[in-house]
Amino acid sequence: MKIRVLPVEHCLGMPLSHDLTQIVPESGYKGARFKKGQIVREEDLPELRAMGREHLSILDLEPDEVHEDDAAIRLAGRLRGTKLRLDGPDEGRCSLHATAEGLLAFDPAFVDAINEDPDWILATLPPLTPVRSGERVAALRVLPLAVREIQVQRAEALAKPLALHPFLPLSVGLVTTGEEFRSGKNKDAFLPRLERKVATYGGRILGQRIAGDRMEEIADAIRAFLEAGANLVLCTGGMSVDADDVTPGAIRSVAETVVFRGVPVLPGSMLMLAFAGKTALVGAPACVVHDERTALDPLLDRLFAGLVPTEKEARAWGVGGLCRSCSPCTYPRCGFTRR
Repeated sequence: MKIRVLPVEHCLGMPLSHDLTQIVPESGYKGARFKKGQIVREEDLPELRAMGREHLSILDLEPDEVHEDDAAIRLAGRLRGTKLRLDGPDEGRCSLHATAEGLLAFDPAFVDAINEDPDWILATLPPLTPVRSGERVAALRVLPLAVREIQVQRAEALAKPLALHPFLPLSVGLVTTGEEFRSGKNKDAFLPRLERKVATYGGRILGQRIAGDRMEEIADAIRAFLEAGANLVLCTGGMSVDADDVTPGAIRSVAETVVFRGVPVLPGSMLMLAFAGKTALVGAPACVVHDERTALDPLLDRLFAGLVPTEKEARAWGVGGLCRSCSPCTYPRCGFTRR
């Protein structure tokens, strides 16, 4: 990479080696009118001359070198998955923005591998982060003005598209268990909380059924929602190991498969996931009523995104699975967070 000084008319199609500042006394404006690396066009010549520029410093690339903007757009193109918008390039920078509400999913290993080359900077949100439409999910830049073609090819080979899984408008049935709720001694507090959570995904509540402490009664309530076409049935309460807590047994009696019971997350370690056909059956421990963020939240993120976790995946939730009990939540990228 060399820098040459040439008359302005000889610089067409060539990149500038540095910013060119323009001063407009009438308005008080002072700033970079032409950016480092910007390609000189014929329509730029009058303004360059008006700025007093008769000669320009030009970036002269070797045959195996790639300009920062060209390198950035090539890698960004490989990273861009569906439901993502690409912005840039601008001075070797590109970014990807979500075009829908959903869950961002990717393998972080390839990001680390790309960043092993110090001429690349690639930063993303954590994998399995819920995002809003318009939110920036990844950004990259090339540090030098140019990189070698072999560096670009290496990054392209390592890159995989970031996947944004839009949230599905699931219909949800709520089964509240406990004799104290059926008798009216205690008032259930989870329905309004669940309605708010489900609404953030674009889902809807089919209704609530209150069952006592008998296994068959709970199972009948679950079956009623299956017949009503629920995509997800959420059972709250009765999930501990006490003799009177029979909700897990009721779920097992209806389910065709049990994915897991118990996760390394606090609060919410007694969480359970099973399936009856394509309908997810979730057993949520009592903490979901009292704590704003529990193991239920990352599970709902995945279910509404259509990414059902395996038992092996759920066993890996321990790292980051301890809630910091922020009030209000002050760490918006923890595994418990839904906006």
